[in-house]
Amino acid sequence: MSEVTRILSAIESGDEHAASELLPLVYDELRRLAARKFAREKPGQTLQATALVHEAYVRLVDRECAGRWDSRGHFFAAAAEAMRRILIENARRKKTEKHGGGRQRLDLDDVLSVGESPPDDLLGLDEALAQLESVDRVAARLVTVRFFAGLSMPEAARTLGLSLRDAERNWTYARTWLHRRMTEGDAR
Repeated sequence: MSEVTRILSAIESGDEHAASELLPLVYDELRRLAARKFAREKPGQTLQATALVHEAYVRLVDRECAGRWDSRGHFFAAAAEAMRRILIENARRKKTEKHGGGRQRLDLDDVLSVGESPPDDLLGLDEALAQLESVDRVAARLVTVRFFAGLSMPEAARTLGLSLRDAERNWTYARTWLHRRMTEGDAR
């Protein structure tokens, strides 16, 4: 059992000091994932990589909200999902009239590139991703860890317990499926 897995079990069991032991072990990796996510972000964004990591971490170690993690990879997949939710909440907030609420259409390749998506595109992706999850959970999880955590294909495959070939096949399928779903939504 890895040190991270041991600490995750302690957090789940209610050890109040375990969360402080976990942060130094996972912070650099979470920060690297978030920094990748924001690498091509426009300057002046209200949400920064450090804030994303801190918010995701707080959600992950909150005993009332925390899940049960079987491994380090499972924890980082949960971190990707937490980052996804935070980014979606931020996009919804920005979409309100108070924050501009304008629409701009982008190609799915642009949406699936790191971080430059307007709130509507991010919300459309989230909706399509929820639909994909009901059809193919593995493909949806792959998109989540690649897009929202910025994992490379080999890292994502390892995190999800897939072979690189299976991950690449699922990635191609998911991108095609999402593109189709999102362009159908624009045609309505």
